[in-house]
Amino acid sequence: MPDASDLTARFARAKFRSWHRGTREADYMIGGFYDRYHGDWSEADLAWFESLLDEDDVDIMAWALKTQPAPESFLGTHMDLMQKLDYVDIPR
Repeated sequence: MPDASDLTARFARAKFRSWHRGTREADYMIGGFYDRYHGDWSEADLAWFESLLDEDDVDIMAWALKTQPAPESFLGTHMDLMQKLDYVDIPR
């Protein structure tokens, strides 16, 4: 079991990587997902997200927007949440 400082460092790296993807659209989508959900993540959830961060932005965005099917390794609760998250919050 990793110590708390290692886990804290992994979360910090994941946050940085999620908000520094290379395009503003990917930053908002992936970083916004991280900001919204990471507070409840276990180490296994973080590992899933770290694996996702290793994928190309265009693929992640296509999976989140359901324009391409996500690989089986990414299917489940987190991908469901990513696909349901409202990435454009329009004030009414």
